[in-house]
Amino acid sequence: MMENLKTRKIILAIALSLVLAGCKAPMATVVRDTVKENLPQNFNQEGQQDANANSGTTPWRQFFTDPNLVSLIETALKNNQELLITLQEIEIAKSGVLYKKGKLSPTVAAKLGAGVNKAGRYTSEGAGDATTDIEPGKEMPDPLGNFEGGLMANWEIDIWKKLRTEKEAAVAHYLSTVEGKNFVLSNLIEEVADSYYELLALDNQLDIMQQYIKLQERALEISKIQKQTAAATELAVKKFEAELAKSKASAYTIRQEITEKENGINVLLGRYPQPIVRMKESFMSTIPQTFYTGIPSQLLANRPDIKQAELELKSSKLDVEAARKEFYPSLEISATLGLEAFKPSYLVKMPESIAYNLVGELAGPLINKSAIKANFQTADAKQLQSLYEYDKTVLNAYLDVANLMSKVKNIDQYYQLKAEETHALDQSIDIANQLFKNSRADYLEVLLNQRDALDAKMELIEAKQKQLSTVVDIYKSLGGGWK
Repeated sequence: MMENLKTRKIILAIALSLVLAGCKAPMATVVRDTVKENLPQNFNQEGQQDANANSGTTPWRQFFTDPNLVSLIETALKNNQELLITLQEIEIAKSGVLYKKGKLSPTVAAKLGAGVNKAGRYTSEGAGDATTDIEPGKEMPDPLGNFEGGLMANWEIDIWKKLRTEKEAAVAHYLSTVEGKNFVLSNLIEEVADSYYELLALDNQLDIMQQYIKLQERALEISKIQKQTAAATELAVKKFEAELAKSKASAYTIRQEITEKENGINVLLGRYPQPIVRMKESFMSTIPQTFYTGIPSQLLANRPDIKQAELELKSSKLDVEAARKEFYPSLEISATLGLEAFKPSYLVKMPESIAYNLVGELAGPLINKSAIKANFQTADAKQLQSLYEYDKTVLNAYLDVANLMSKVKNIDQYYQLKAEETHALDQSIDIANQLFKNSRADYLEVLLNQRDALDAKMELIEAKQKQLSTVVDIYKSLGGGWK
């Protein structure tokens, strides 16, 4: 007896050693975030930025002052389909957290069953049933029925904290979807504002083109009068007619662009085409909002895409940890408790009809671990992928702000020079028209001056639109728009 007990202990020790030896887990790749560590202190080399002044923390309702634009943004935030899709992604991630959390608790199920079994007479089971009397004078029924009802429970004991790690990974992924929603908000507000300013620019360009058409009509009338007095030729008349037709064609092109831009805004607002309420008269006198950049390290806290990438990196690291713990043994406890009998009337007889079962299993992978290894290697690769994605997001965020800061400065200078060019060409048009009336200048000089003035005014309007849109872009790049 003692020898048998000793033999069992030796066998148990050998089996346990084999399980532990077979459960050796590989090491995950150690990642280091060098891009974040080397983030510059400032956006440029011209001096220090004020850490206490950052437009990225300004709520969008305070940053945008045009009431028509504010109304459009409010509608977009309620109806935009991409935003609504993103909100459902958050719900999906939230359900993932609940699923992982549920795996930490025992699974309990109710069970009801009925069946019949006919064992062969010359089998151990059949012979045993045939010689068993439940009550005096009553033989065991044949075939033998089975009726049961009770509770079943199963619970994986989280001895290596694998399930808790999976839950933490799901929580990090859920939080990243929330930041993803914030990034969609920020992009949506930027897109609505940029499209709104582009629409106002097109309105003003159409007004300029219509003024140019009237100017061409007057020049054509003058050329016809001068032809009658032999002060001009038929060539001058045809040139002015051609220029007038070209200008009218350009006006129709701008009208089509206005229609498409209005419809584009309506798509962002999640509605069918309808007029966009706006005030085009004050567009050229609109002063761009003042912005403050703060310091680069604030991007890590302000920009939702950086926070989203950071949380995805955290989630992927936890996924690697959970995948590594798959190599360790798992401990599962299963139990059943209920009533069981071969006749329904016997179910109420207790304690004879009471049946229960309690089993604990410790199991670990020994051979053919390719699936577990593949899962670990996939998680490890995704961890590196998430790191590179995070580094790319941080680097692009810094470059976005640095480029836009330079663009704001240069576009302001460009706008000032275009304004001077437009003013000078307006004066040259008046001079050329006066000289043409007095036959001291030919039609080519008038046409060239008018074309140059038109181009300069169109470019001035585009410069104003870029000036306003660039400030919106830098506001979004600093992490503004979602608060």
